Amino acid sequence: MTARKGVNPAECDVFVIGGGPAGATSAALLAEAGLHVVLADKDKHPRFHIGESLLPHNLPLLDRLGVRGQIEASEMRKHGIEFVSPYHGKSVRYDFGRALDKRFPYSFQVRRSSFDEVLLRNASAKGAEVVEQCRVTDVAFLEPGDPVVTASLADGTSRQWRPRFVIDASGRDTLLASQLGLKERNSRNNSAAVFGHFTNARRLEGRDEGHITIVWFDQGWFWFIPLSDGTTSVGAVCPVDVFKNRTADMESFFCTLIASSPEIAKRLQGATLKGGVTATGNYSYFAKQLTGERFLLTGDAAAFIDPVFSTGVYLAMLSGFWAAEAVQGCVARPARATRLLRRFEARNRKAAASFTWFIYRIREPAMRNLFMSPRNMFRVEEAVLALLAGGIFDGWKVRGRLYIFQVIYYATKLSHLRFWFFKGKQRHVDCPRAAAGS
Repeated sequence: MTARKGVNPAECDVFVIGGGPAGATSAALLAEAGLHVVLADKDKHPRFHIGESLLPHNLPLLDRLGVRGQIEASEMRKHGIEFVSPYHGKSVRYDFGRALDKRFPYSFQVRRSSFDEVLLRNASAKGAEVVEQCRVTDVAFLEPGDPVVTASLADGTSRQWRPRFVIDASGRDTLLASQLGLKERNSRNNSAAVFGHFTNARRLEGRDEGHITIVWFDQGWFWFIPLSDGTTSVGAVCPVDVFKNRTADMESFFCTLIASSPEIAKRLQGATLKGGVTATGNYSYFAKQLTGERFLLTGDAAAFIDPVFSTGVYLAMLSGFWAAEAVQGCVARPARATRLLRRFEARNRKAAASFTWFIYRIREPAMRNLFMSPRNMFRVEEAVLALLAGGIFDGWKVRGRLYIFQVIYYATKLSHLRFWFFKGKQRHVDCPRAAAGS
């Protein structure tokens, strides 16, 4: 594959595919460092995007980018999480201010259209060349030579660039992972989601109004996210088979799921759905390889895990910081590229793994029991809260206590198995006696 005949691709240091949180973050930092950065996004901002809940550890990232004030002025504060379990008949609220690390007591619920535009305009203000309505169609890795990026513009014309390095931050489009055959579904968490936005939903009161609520139900779990403009984002995440076996249209299907959860149905009684519903499949995936010769994958272009703990934007921005650090080093000192890219990949894998152990087990009865009956023995609850706030690199004071939590989880699960085993044996012994007495 070569550049188109008669066309001289524009040169730049770094080409970023995608203007979401990962792409805009890395572009801003690299432009600030003095590199010539081109960022192409397929949409015109502001544009709709799901995933409105941030983590408290997003705050220092927003501070570093210089945009926290803009977010603080317009978005709703999120002080904690509420879990609701119909199996326990109650709800439990967790406050970030009680986490082991007390420095990050809140975060924000954001309209992603506004939030993402703030990050994108910030990248432009720092010197990145932002090209909107520019869909990248191909990245050709020439031997030898720099990559050639081909994109289609809104007017139907094409453009090409020849960067020294490519950052794929294309989100769920997973441009390079798909092009290079790197994308794999996550078989341990094969889910899909359907969601919509409602007005006049019944929220928590007072300071807790901004809490994200997670509601378990028989087929999966719901999110309930209040936004500052009065709308509430509500979505259901279920195994893919639940979607495959539906017989109704998607909106009717969503209404059926809502009706199956008394808690969500109660909170949406009298509420109005605005803008219809949206569904997305193949919800959880990962790329087998995040880096290569003159490219890396960041944010959702690299992996997406279940959104139950609202990790998406945080991991994307964190990955954007690491991408900027790695690419700056690769461009400045190519001889160090292999080591820098290996470190980038290891950081991303470790960050995702910090959450996935919990995510893979969140629907299991043993995990529900622990979340619905919190105890702070050995300050384990504070450590779990630190994790839920995004404190995945808080050192052994958190990690050690999370290991204790895992031991408690396995002990709880073992007690459940023993209960069902002995209950089954009891039924087996009792049946003949009942027959003999009849």
